[in-house]
Amino acid sequence: MRKKSNPVWMVLVYVVLIFLAILSIMPFLIMMVNATRSTTEIQQHAISLIPSSYTMKNFAILTGKSFNPMRGFLNSLIISTGATICAVYFSTLTAYALVIYDWKLRQPFFTFIMAIMMIPTQVTMIGFYQFVYKIHMTNNFLMLILPAIASPSIVFFMRQYMQPTLSPEIVQSARIDGAREFYIFNHIVLPIMKPAIATQSIFVFVTNWNRLFEPLILLTDQKRYTLPIMVSLLRGDIYKTEYGAVYLGLTLTVLPLIVVYLLLSKYIIAGVALGSVKG
Repeated sequence: MRKKSNPVWMVLVYVVLIFLAILSIMPFLIMMVNATRSTTEIQQHAISLIPSSYTMKNFAILTGKSFNPMRGFLNSLIISTGATICAVYFSTLTAYALVIYDWKLRQPFFTFIMAIMMIPTQVTMIGFYQFVYKIHMTNNFLMLILPAIASPSIVFFMRQYMQPTLSPEIVQSARIDGAREFYIFNHIVLPIMKPAIATQSIFVFVTNWNRLFEPLILLTDQKRYTLPIMVSLLRGDIYKTEYGAVYLGLTLTVLPLIVVYLLLSKYIIAGVALGSVKG
């Protein structure tokens, strides 16, 4: 017989979950509230849940600097979207080749990909900058988008997800029916991989949206600054740090990430549910 759940334990579980949810939301709430407050109010009381009336003044300070936050928002969106598409599509394509095709150097190739994961980006940045400088591609968004094609961690994730999910018989049946390889990948494999693609898209988009190190080195033209660069320059003002404007810039930086998560979260939930049914 099915045991009845203990009401006391259920209440305790819900209390813990609500507490953890509040802890997760609280930093975002404080940040958004501080975006409406003045620098003096923030310095006097760093934590407050009561909005103030300095939002427009903070926005005026934000837009009154030597750069345009709206342009930075658009620059960040272009880089993050382009890098996400390149990383997810080509990593899934690489994982497809590692899972479906049987070739001699498949395992050594996968081992090589895993070894690349151990190399930090900072180690290769000097050589990459010299290469970009010699081909006269500094201040070009392509140099921040195209390297995302080589994403070893996403290849590993896609391969692990694809092995139990994608049946080779499906691919063989499509080949027998006369479908070409790219048609099979684009119309059969990608729909099956939707939950994994959605999960990795969130991570890649967030990573590239918040990326500061590489854009700060490669982009020297203020018109091509990303939003994180602009926010970091606000914090480094030699005269006075306008914390209200900084928090407003951070809020503008976070909002697209929340929107992307809300758009893709249903695919993640669907993937988790599908995995539990298969299990």
